Amino acid sequence: MDDLLEQLGTGLPAEALITDPDVTASYANDMASFCEAGTPAVVVLPRSVEQVQHVMRTATALRVPVVPQGARTGLSGAANASDGCIVLSLTKMDRILEINPVDRIAVVEPGVINATLSRAVGERGLCYPPDPSSWEMCTIGGNIGTASGGLCCVKYGVTAEYVLGLDVVLADGRLLTTGRRTAKGVAGYDLTRLFVGSEGTLGIVVKAVLALRPLPPQQLVLAAEFGSAAAACDAVCRVMERGHTPSLLELMDRTTVRAVNAMANMGLPDTTEALLLAAFDTPDPAADLAAVGLLCEAAGATGVVLADDAAESDLLLHARRLSLTALEAVKGTTMVDDVCVPRSRLGDMLEGVERVGEKYGLTIGVCAHAGDGNTHPTVCFDATDPDESRRARESFDEIMALGLELGGTITGEHGVGVLKRDWLSRELGPVGMELQRNIKQTFDPLGLLNPGKVF
Repeated sequence: MDDLLEQLGTGLPAEALITDPDVTASYANDMASFCEAGTPAVVVLPRSVEQVQHVMRTATALRVPVVPQGARTGLSGAANASDGCIVLSLTKMDRILEINPVDRIAVVEPGVINATLSRAVGERGLCYPPDPSSWEMCTIGGNIGTASGGLCCVKYGVTAEYVLGLDVVLADGRLLTTGRRTAKGVAGYDLTRLFVGSEGTLGIVVKAVLALRPLPPQQLVLAAEFGSAAAACDAVCRVMERGHTPSLLELMDRTTVRAVNAMANMGLPDTTEALLLAAFDTPDPAADLAAVGLLCEAAGATGVVLADDAAESDLLLHARRLSLTALEAVKGTTMVDDVCVPRSRLGDMLEGVERVGEKYGLTIGVCAHAGDGNTHPTVCFDATDPDESRRARESFDEIMALGLELGGTITGEHGVGVLKRDWLSRELGPVGMELQRNIKQTFDPLGLLNPGKVF
């Protein structure tokens, strides 16, 4: 420990090193349940690329594992510390280095908050579309590490589609530049995409070139109530089949609606079995919403409300934004699953989750990015009850198995981390796992970068 601190101190200011056990303990884990976390030896808060390189060179020389972190808002345990590690928190590297409206790019450091970037580019008439629910807290580096999504993915896609280039500090301290600043580019293997979603296991992102879009018109929102989840899922299929491109298409099941009502008195009818929210940011959103409203009614909607303006739209979306907080209040602890299925199997997924909840005697609410099939079954349980905790974990695993059976994936946007590590091989198969491990070995031969995550 003394040797580690001495060597780190040769290239870092004293304020960049945290050794107080009470403080370092606060960096031990992200927001996931059932994920083990170790005790870090030290927390380092670098402010420059050179300082990150010094940390990695020191770690390599002393064979000390390094766990990179952003805001620790993740839900898979990917940012959890391991015993004796260096926690490398990149939150102090938080500068927006460039916003270029001609090339439509932003160049940022990894600690920039998603919402900060979105507001900054918005002032220039531009938009950075990825919008995770934690966008007021989460960092761009963390978004890149987990390939995060958000409410707008149905139209705009996930983080990976906006990362044009990266500067990455490798395990041995070398600096790698990938990708481009240009609108097009196909030179060599796409190493940029390789790092997006790698959860800090291949290198430390220290700079990102991000694609921007013109700022779209203000979106308007529709809310449709249904007497069954199946009817709501049918409406989703009708909307997508008819070629509509909503900027948002979200679903809340009965359990989620009632939890939100209990928390915020939203006034939604107790008879609501599912609530579908659709939004358009097109030049004529009212016309698009009217067309979607008719499709919802044809699918069996019991009520359809179209917002007249941005204020009404925000009010309708407020219920969706409260979903996870409201479900957590049901029992005090939640496990948030992240299973993505083909849109055509969305109804089967919700029906299956309901069966799992009944089987284990648990409350499981589902909110979903319905437009891209990304469901978030949320298991509510009492963490102080060992039997209920066991049932929660078993139900969580059964939901992942259901997703794979329906042709889906164990994670649409939260990543593998620790929580889903044992499930990765079931999805990728032996050949896929072998190649993935070979890639890890190439970039991190000593296994120092975020050990125990993903694999």
